[in-house]
Amino acid sequence: MIKPGELLASINSPADLRKLKPEQLLQVTQELRQYIIDVVSIHGGHFGASLGVVELTTALHYVFNTPYDQLVWDVGHQAYGHKILTGRRDVFHTNRKYGGISGFPKRKESEYDTFGVGHSSTSISAALGMAVASKYKGEDKRQHIAVIGDGAMTGGMAFEALNHGGVANANLLVVLNDNCMSIDPNVGALKEYLTDITTSRTYNKMRDEAWKILGKISKFGPDARAIASKIESGVKAAILKQSNLFEGLNFRYFGPIDGHDIHHLVSVMEDLKHIPGPKILHCLTTKGKGFALAEKDQTKWHAPGLFDKITGEIYKKHYDAPQPPKYQDVFGHTMIELAEQNPKIMGITPAMPSGSSLNFMMKAMPDRAFDVGIAEQHAVTFSAGLATQGLIPFCNIYSTFMQRAYDQVLHDVCLQNLNVVFCLDRAGFAGADGPTHHGAYDIAYMRCIPNMVVSAPMNEQELRNLMFTASQDKMGPFTIRYPRGEGMMPEWRTPLEAIEVGKGRTIQEGEEVAILTFGHVGNYAVEVCNKLRYDGLVPGHYDMRFAKPLDEELLHHVFQKYDKVVTVEDGCLQGGFGSAVLEFMVDNGYAAQVKRLGIPDKIFEHGSQLELQHEAGFAPIDIENAVRELLNVAVKVR
Repeated sequence: MIKPGELLASINSPADLRKLKPEQLLQVTQELRQYIIDVVSIHGGHFGASLGVVELTTALHYVFNTPYDQLVWDVGHQAYGHKILTGRRDVFHTNRKYGGISGFPKRKESEYDTFGVGHSSTSISAALGMAVASKYKGEDKRQHIAVIGDGAMTGGMAFEALNHGGVANANLLVVLNDNCMSIDPNVGALKEYLTDITTSRTYNKMRDEAWKILGKISKFGPDARAIASKIESGVKAAILKQSNLFEGLNFRYFGPIDGHDIHHLVSVMEDLKHIPGPKILHCLTTKGKGFALAEKDQTKWHAPGLFDKITGEIYKKHYDAPQPPKYQDVFGHTMIELAEQNPKIMGITPAMPSGSSLNFMMKAMPDRAFDVGIAEQHAVTFSAGLATQGLIPFCNIYSTFMQRAYDQVLHDVCLQNLNVVFCLDRAGFAGADGPTHHGAYDIAYMRCIPNMVVSAPMNEQELRNLMFTASQDKMGPFTIRYPRGEGMMPEWRTPLEAIEVGKGRTIQEGEEVAILTFGHVGNYAVEVCNKLRYDGLVPGHYDMRFAKPLDEELLHHVFQKYDKVVTVEDGCLQGGFGSAVLEFMVDNGYAAQVKRLGIPDKIFEHGSQLELQHEAGFAPIDIENAVRELLNVAVKVR
């Protein structure tokens, strides 16, 4: 059991924190930072983001009366310190583990988690909704704080909320945690704008001197505040050569200030508590603060896995034989291979170049691969624009984040039948990131759109071939979904071959029962068929490859030969691949006994992919038992 420091051990709630003297806060931050390092090094999880906001987290809970004052975190990678200070210190080691606490703020987990997060750029909207509700209920003294990073601020929803917040006249404080990083380095004009503000020594020096002078003339009465505001605005406009973006949206802007100076943070926040209306506090922080290696390589240390906290060695498994690569890396390397052959191919990702492995192409072909920031809607419509000019954009978005751009997929791509290839990484259960990141719904939501092809590879060779197929001219909208993690083929660099769209493949013919699989879970069925052979059971197995269009010729064969069918998918059962098979069966007058395996209609929490698949009922043992049940053969114990 990891022991917290002396002061941290005494803090079981923010109320305990607020009992401490201001001069003790520095020790609290040191102990909190060390505790995060100690636990994450042994148990894993996100790392650099929470280290970067230790002082900010401590100051927020010290100054504001949480949970009455509503604190909303954006994304939540950085909320580990928040969890530790709000009564979850002793269970923090279960973070992101099956049955343990969530890696993100979660309303049902704690009253201090005021809003469930995981996707970015939601905090200002949520906090504004809370602020307007408080205003309506007459709770004029209640505070509402949204903590948002400069990466999340690139999401369009954040600007929509700022635009509304500036005229809502509600008690809202936006804390901009500016570290120039999300998971990868931030991009875009907003980053450059914030850099201009934070690096303008002339502006900061003049601002500080102006406020010192204005403090001395406050005796001139109520007009002093108005004079102060006008002078500061003049300084900003003159030195930065542009008006302040946030004040243009009617937010009072304060900063930038050092986000690691706990005493200054507390002092400033105490003042801001008494200023009504919309305001923004700009804090400069360093992601990974306090752990030298994490400060130096912030992307690598975003979520490093287990590591030695003394030497900084990140533990990796070592194998005697070559191992299969991650699907994302197969995508990344194949993109370069395809682009070298076809000058029309472009790559697009919304702020996940390393997570999707598009960073390979961005390095090799910087003029043909684009990180557009945390802006999924823009990524899709930007891709559509490229496609209108005869280019073939591969838009790589995690399945869960594609939900944020659904209207653009329908309206801007599919209605116009444009050749945009959607590569949906992390399709199916995403593992320890939990329900906000599970890619459970893409088969259903893509399958119902006209013109869209929906496919999934069973292995690395199939992924490469589907990508090659999708890159052909006039192919139209094309979805390729694949899971998080490793594939099955150590020797994965196979020749590229086109696949006939809508054609599945026979893995093995069988008797009595057919197993129809879609995607990587087909490998589970191969494992199951090998086991069942020992008991004299030989089910047929068919890798469908396409949920839309279905291979109708193959399905006619299946339903004419078998009266018992099992469908398997790593996606939601409602409207998914199994539903497509049932629709075919009914439409064509067949009457087989069908057992659908996949993600049922419930929210699944976090855990390993196999743990969650077993809970959902489509792990290998579950597929085997489904076959046994249909054949009235004794099932295996789960």
